[in-house]
Order: sequence, then C-alpha cells, then structure tokens
Amino acid sequence: MAAPSHTYTLPQPLPLDGGQAIEGAAIAYETYGELAADKSNAILVCHALTGDQYLASPHPVTGKPGWWERMVGPGKPIDTSRYHVICANVIGSCMGSTGPASAAPDGKPWAMRFPVITVRDMVRGLVALLDGLGIERLHAVVGGSMGGMQALSLAANFPERAARVLAIATTARHSAQNIAFHEVGRQAIMADPNWRDGDYYGHDTAPDAGLAVARMAAHITYLSEAGLTEKFGRRLQDRDAKSFGFDADFQVESYLRYQGSGFTRRFDANSYLYITRAMDYLDIAEEHGGKLADAFAGHAMGKGARFCLVSFDTDWLYPTSESRHVVHALNAAGAPVSFVELSAPFGHDSFLLDVPPLDRVVKGFLDG
Repeated sequence: MAAPSHTYTLPQPLPLDGGQAIEGAAIAYETYGELAADKSNAILVCHALTGDQYLASPHPVTGKPGWWERMVGPGKPIDTSRYHVICANVIGSCMGSTGPASAAPDGKPWAMRFPVITVRDMVRGLVALLDGLGIERLHAVVGGSMGGMQALSLAANFPERAARVLAIATTARHSAQNIAFHEVGRQAIMADPNWRDGDYYGHDTAPDAGLAVARMAAHITYLSEAGLTEKFGRRLQDRDAKSFGFDADFQVESYLRYQGSGFTRRFDANSYLYITRAMDYLDIAEEHGGKLADAFAGHAMGKGARFCLVSFDTDWLYPTSESRHVVHALNAAGAPVSFVELSAPFGHDSFLLDVPPLDRVVKGFLDG
C-alpha cells in the first residue's frame, strides 16, 4: 500500500472565484524523483476528475497501481531519474485535500456548505503549494482531461510559473454536451435517498447507487464506439442465452456495473458534484474578457511558456476541434505551440492507456 501523502496547509486563506475564501486549506500531494538544488527540474502533473495524487504509486484504498504509472518513473517518458514530479489532489476532492468531506471550522463536515469552486480555484491551490515548496518556475506543467484544463488555467493566470505546458485530450471551455452529461451524473447522485441533501457523513449508508450510475454514464463518454464494439460487441456475460430479465445479460452491462460499484469505494459523492460543477464553469476566454488569445497574452514572443497540445482521433468528449481552438488562440497570442492529433482506438481514455506515439511526444517535449 502507498505511504501516506504529504500534506501542506496553506498559510493564507485560499480566495475563490465565487467570492469566498477557505481558511486553512490543506493540499495532499505525492512526489517522485529528486528535486535539483536549483529547483529547476520540477514537473507538476495535474489529475483528472476522478484522479488523485497517486500518480505512480499504489492507491491506498484499492491497492491498484498509480493512474499514470506507465508514463511516470525512472526511464519512462516523464523520467523521475531526471525530474522531480509533483502530483497534488485538487481542492474539492476527497483524497486528503480540503473538500466537502473535510471538517469545516465548526468541526462538522463541510458537506454542501463547502463553497462552489472553479478550475482556476484548484490552480490557485496548486500555485500556493508550489510557493510552499519554494518552486518559483516549473520545468513543465502536464495534464490530461481536467488535468489539461488545470495546465491551461495555470498558463493563463500564472504565466511566469511554468516553462512548458503540455495539455492532453482537453479543452478551454466545457460544451453544452459536456455539461449535459455531468448534469445526468449529478442528478443521479441527488436522486439517491441516501444523499440526504449532502449530509450523509456519519450515517451507515452513502449515496453509492447514485454515484455508481454517475460513474457509469461518465465512463461511456471516456470510451469510443469502436472500442466498445471491439471489447464487448453484443456478447453475453457468463451465459449462453438472454435471461429475459434485467440482470446484466451483456458483457458491456456487467463492465459498467463493475466500474460503478468499484468507484464508490474510493470516491466521495459530494466531491463528484463539486468537481463536475467546477469543470462545467470552465471558460478560460470568459475569464479574460471573452477572447481566448487574450488569456495567453503573457506568452507572446517567447517570453512565457512553450506549449504542446495533444488530441486523439476517437475522443468525442474533448474532440480534436477543442484542442485546435486552443492552438489557434495561442497562435494569435504569439505563443510558441506544437500540436498533434494521435490515432488511438480508446477514445478519451487514450491518454491513460498504451499509446506509444504519446510516449514519444511527451518525452520529446519535456526533454527538448
């Protein structure tokens, strides 16, 4: 099992876009590799919606390998014999950083009293952590999916803090379809009678049924139709004929139920509400007067970071058009940017899976 995470308590209140501030916010994080004496080799990896700080070490609840263990480690594309890699649990989550399950100033869980947060608020927390670690400028900030949103937000709001920005399978704004899928998940959680208006901490039951349905619906968006067809097709699960009932007749049904039930063991339902809401509020252009190029003005003519954006041809959650939208804005801002669309059969989850061309892009960009 993983050793306990490091925890950094912010010395100042964390200001939020909603106008509130969190006193004594804690950020749980893991590190891999040695930090250079001049602190020039630090890479911040930002996690996705249901990820955590256990980037390349076993998860303490599930015992499963780190979520990007194939990418991070000695001799791997993000080489921990060369770089000091930091991965922190975002504010609002449930793996040690302050979130709705944490104790509020009155000693009771925040629950739905926790303030609504944004991706930019998450990034403010990460920058406060970097301040606490004495790291003024990152060698790179890297992330896929919501992690990529954080990487772009850091570049837009703190342009001096990273020399390289690698954003994979991501977007600078959530679309109506993105918001719609998240709303289905939130409603599934809130419709579960065990949700109790978010005040289920201390009870014997949590809204696991609703959270499982939310995870099932979201998981479909992470896969491609071709990938689902190849993996499952219409094959039956442990039977030779249809049951003419409502058990999991099909393999794909069984798979989704397994994904949903497993997820409830390691994730908090209220955190799911808060983080999906933060993602839905994301619109980096809106934060900077309505023009995305203006958000990246701090990177003009090579005075800020170099960018690399990666998309996948089967990702319909954050399709290539979303990455191109960001690339066009970076071009308009005069920021140095490279972009590649990779072919992979796995849909949005391709950034987590075995796609050797991605390994080459990541290594080439970070080491170049």
